[in-house]
Amino acid sequence: MRHPFPLASLAVLCLLVAPLHAALPSPDPDDGGISLPPGFRALVYADNLVVGKRVGRSNENLRFLAVAPNGDVYAKGKFGKIWALRDTNGDGRADKIEEFGPGDGGTHIMFHDGYLYHSSRTAVYRYKYIPGELVPSSPLEVVIHDLPAEKDHDAKAFAFDESGGMIVEVGSPYNVYSKPDRQFGAKGFSDEEVAKFQQTYGGFWRYDPNKLNQTQADGVRFSTGHRHCLALVWNPTSKNFFMTMMGRDNLDIVDPADYDALDNAERDAEEFHLLKPGTNIGWPYSYWDPIKHARMRTPEYGGDGRKREDNPAFDKPLIAFPAHWAPLQMCLYDGTQFPEKYHGGMFLAFHGSWNRAPRPQAGYKVVFIPFDKDGMPIGKTATGEGTYEEFATGFPGVDYFTNTRDAKYRPAGVAVGPDGSLYISETEKGRIWRVIYTGDMTPRAGVRATVATAQTYAAIGADTPGGKIYAAVCAACHMPNGSGVPSMQPALAGSAVVAGDTARLIDVLLKGPAAVLPADREKFNNVMPPFGAVYNDADLASVINYLRKNFAPAAAEVTAAQVAAQRAQ
Repeated sequence: MRHPFPLASLAVLCLLVAPLHAALPSPDPDDGGISLPPGFRALVYADNLVVGKRVGRSNENLRFLAVAPNGDVYAKGKFGKIWALRDTNGDGRADKIEEFGPGDGGTHIMFHDGYLYHSSRTAVYRYKYIPGELVPSSPLEVVIHDLPAEKDHDAKAFAFDESGGMIVEVGSPYNVYSKPDRQFGAKGFSDEEVAKFQQTYGGFWRYDPNKLNQTQADGVRFSTGHRHCLALVWNPTSKNFFMTMMGRDNLDIVDPADYDALDNAERDAEEFHLLKPGTNIGWPYSYWDPIKHARMRTPEYGGDGRKREDNPAFDKPLIAFPAHWAPLQMCLYDGTQFPEKYHGGMFLAFHGSWNRAPRPQAGYKVVFIPFDKDGMPIGKTATGEGTYEEFATGFPGVDYFTNTRDAKYRPAGVAVGPDGSLYISETEKGRIWRVIYTGDMTPRAGVRATVATAQTYAAIGADTPGGKIYAAVCAACHMPNGSGVPSMQPALAGSAVVAGDTARLIDVLLKGPAAVLPADREKFNNVMPPFGAVYNDADLASVINYLRKNFAPAAAEVTAAQVAAQRAQ
């Protein structure tokens, strides 16, 4: 019998359609260490993809996911390449793993109109997708290049509308556009300066993705007033973009007279918005208080915790998620494997907070946002805000913790496979889960994702001036036990800077590490400001002595006179 297609084409065709009809794989007994709603199970699709991997002076971590039409999974590395993963034997786990790409890192990755798109800090690329190939053989095409990228919020989110247009975000490199940033007494810039700044930062720009070698100048500004937004999805039913903005930090550090640590931990929401041309989210002038259900004026621009921002041009969120949960990838559930209530809804991965300390950290989960038949969020509360429900939890592996390093896993990416399975990635070790629906509602005794409580750190000298300053200003970033936050803030425990040359350490506190330490040192997303203008010599000496007693006990104490002498230089 003569085949209507060449045998090679038949092989490719089988590879394409097989995942759509294959039986579901067997889940792991413990669901890979996470908790899911009844009827759902999980298995580890891939593991330890970033363990031991470094790019320059940074530890690699895994970010977003995309799934090809044939079920191959693609994962983006924040600092390095793309992982291409394939299950060749049908057991639901990747057994063929390859790396490719330009190697300049990034976050976003997705399939669209026959191409695999991905972004770095400064560019958007694409490969022509050839069905059946794991690693693209097609040349890398540069869609947009030389996008602005500074020290913070430099990942480039993108998505496509129904006409094929692409929007790309250029986030703000500031926490709030102010001078100094993230520091006591920070003051905002003038309206004219804000308007000029937002011509380049803090918004989405729209491009034609079929034109190559574009720059930011080729785009048309789509929206503005953003801080930073990575969770972005087009909804084909309502024909709208939806996105979640990362809220601000450091309320109590900027204005301790009007805000305390609890305000910082709870009162600046992660904002879920419907994104239309011309949308203005209100940054840097405002933030959304999820407790008051109100847009508030930022302290940098005259706010005091009570003053509301009533500018009607500033959009209200459809959902106000809790503060500092750190929304990363969001995806539309367009599969049919899950029950009908999930169809057309969205899954959103939260990386988890890093700056709620000394209070417990929060987030570290995947939530589900239900949508109605018209493609809009449903379940609105009495305040007019939509609702969400927890879907996958237990990633940290501990019930209560203040130090981010105590969390075993931190969710990052979510993507839906052609068979309707949900894939979830995490950053720290590079694990990818595959979540399936079995419908088995049998209680599963003995399976519990959160199994421990992190130990409380007992500080030495907590009641000294330096201990109090550390708890109020430093612990939120460096953690109470000095462990730091991976890629965000360096560890102080075991730090050569804390234990080393006294004059250098004093200078770091007086002038800030960027002005003192070598330019080729390991970089972190958040930069410690200089404290010379904020604290006197005695306070800085007390801070240094607190650091050394707790994190470098063999190092000598310092005096206020030493700080004064170094300041005089």
